[in-house]
Amino acid sequence: MRASVLQKIEDIAVEQRPVPEPGPHEVLVRVSAVGTCGSDTHYYERGRIGDFVVREPLILGHEASGTIVALGSEVRDHEVGSRVSLEPGVPCLSCHECRSGRYNLCPDVRFFATPPIDGAFCEYVTLHEQFVYPVPDELSDEAAAMIEPLSVAVWACRKARISPGARVLVTGAGPVGLLAAQTARVFGATEVVITDVTDHRLRTAAELGVTETVNVRHRPLPEVDYEADVLLECSGNPTAATEAVRSVGRAGRVVFVGLGGDELLLPLSHVQTREIEVTGTFRYANTWPTAIALAASGAVELDSLVTHRFELERVPEALTAAARDDTVVKPVVYPQR
Repeated sequence: MRASVLQKIEDIAVEQRPVPEPGPHEVLVRVSAVGTCGSDTHYYERGRIGDFVVREPLILGHEASGTIVALGSEVRDHEVGSRVSLEPGVPCLSCHECRSGRYNLCPDVRFFATPPIDGAFCEYVTLHEQFVYPVPDELSDEAAAMIEPLSVAVWACRKARISPGARVLVTGAGPVGLLAAQTARVFGATEVVITDVTDHRLRTAAELGVTETVNVRHRPLPEVDYEADVLLECSGNPTAATEAVRSVGRAGRVVFVGLGGDELLLPLSHVQTREIEVTGTFRYANTWPTAIALAASGAVELDSLVTHRFELERVPEALTAAARDDTVVKPVVYPQR
């Protein structure tokens, strides 16, 4: 099979690799579409994210969909020919975190495109049967791949305990921010304000039904005079995050979703005197069925977020497209083209 392989920083080449063999409880999937993520770009440009360092050639890509083409000897609940969305992290299923239902915090999780585990910018992958989800005909291959970032949004909204009547502030109108804003509305938020520095993304947010958009390049958030019950911080920008926390009202909740710098200035007096809850999110757990249902019902729009399409040979272009073009929202790679 063909695979797009990161050799070293800013060096990706298409190689021939053996088609993987599924283990007893795995399925072999012919990959149809793979969304690009900021983490893929970080590995491409910097070779690391925090403690995760690329030390040997690595296949990137973890937002994937495809079709099952072979079953392991013990697989009983899947069929060859099924179109599927792939949850890219397989935990150990036996540690304390896994047994407690927090398998996203498993210290031994094997996650696509996180060193040293290869990802899905290739023609075929294998995955444990429990992390492969059939998708209905209503979902395109692109939408099925984007169940992964939608799961990030679902997990963030669950952590934020968004309920009917909530006023929500979303910082960052990238793919995850746009999905978080839509999901917040589905969870019952009556007001969703989203911020960014790119007019095109804010126009997209408006089309998707947010209450208000704010270009903080021209209108800083402190001037907006908006008090939120919930902050979903999706920008990954420490300055934006610090300013946004000050917009959260009494007994509010702050959920850090975007991965930015290692540290930020937290306005502690504001947090303490208002008893604001502050937490982070790391991936997701038990979100795929919900995310698929939201997308299939049309409650959350996915297809319109796909703005640019690339073949395996153009993965470097896909990973850097957003830096060159303000109209980029979600680039998708098609390994079979």
